[in-house]
Amino acid sequence: MVSTLIAHDLLWGMTPEQLPADAPAWAVESIRAGQPVVVRRAVSAAGQIAVGVRGRLREQRFAASMAITSVSRRVRPEQLCHVDIDRDLPAVRALRQLRPLLDGYGWIWGVSGSAGFELASGFTALHEGSDLDLILRTPQPLARAQARDLVALLDAVECVVDMQLQTPLGAVALREWAGASPRVLLKNAHEACLVIDPWNPQEQAA
Repeated sequence: MVSTLIAHDLLWGMTPEQLPADAPAWAVESIRAGQPVVVRRAVSAAGQIAVGVRGRLREQRFAASMAITSVSRRVRPEQLCHVDIDRDLPAVRALRQLRPLLDGYGWIWGVSGSAGFELASGFTALHEGSDLDLILRTPQPLARAQARDLVALLDAVECVVDMQLQTPLGAVALREWAGASPRVLLKNAHEACLVIDPWNPQEQAA
């Protein structure tokens, strides 16, 4: 199970007792309400997985750890691509517009952030000004020219769309990879570092 849980996965089964004593009241309430937690990029103790608890407000985010044996259900971002909700919001409309276009490329992509949370759980998380957060699985390098084309596609919808490229070595913001800077910020469980090629393991070893 440890190797299969990756960043942005939503997990059910955490209990309030697994929260530290100094956890804010809103975090305890979120877990008691049956909300899922999201897997974070962080190193965890044996038998634990780093997770984040979210509250109703944007600033209500709490880092915690969950026992892997407590996981009762997992939903990955790519399982949410074709889930729809009956809410007339910019992020929802943008997802509907982008869905056939991203599918047309044959990529493995998914929905994360507030949209993914609401699509998976049914708990209200989106509002009129919400961005749409997406992930793109990129086991093989994505050309920078193709990244720029993808940014143009995302910018054609009515809300801000942030996409992360999920490489085998960590995550990179699509907009950074599409930009002019030769180095981009690669984030994984161990560190965040500037690299030229986020698919090259030799850069991290250097």
